[in-house]
Amino acid sequence: MTMKYRFPIIIEKDKEGYFANCPAIQGCYTQGDTYDEALANIHDAIELNLEDMIAQKEEIREPQEVTFSSVEVSVER
Repeated sequence: MTMKYRFPIIIEKDKEGYFANCPAIQGCYTQGDTYDEALANIHDAIELNLEDMIAQKEEIREPQEVTFSSVEVSVER
């Protein structure tokens, strides 16, 4: 039986390329030289994590609510 899941991802660009992570799955992150490569890599990383969770008989839960926000922080320099 094939199950489909939907997870939020975050892809950030920096001078090294693209960094992708799935905040709903602890430790699930990857990178790529291009946006499309990072997107494909995070898809694979999520799939591998879910396969491992199934093998370990862990419950897979999709996030019920996702909030994206920002925080302003001041520091002395």
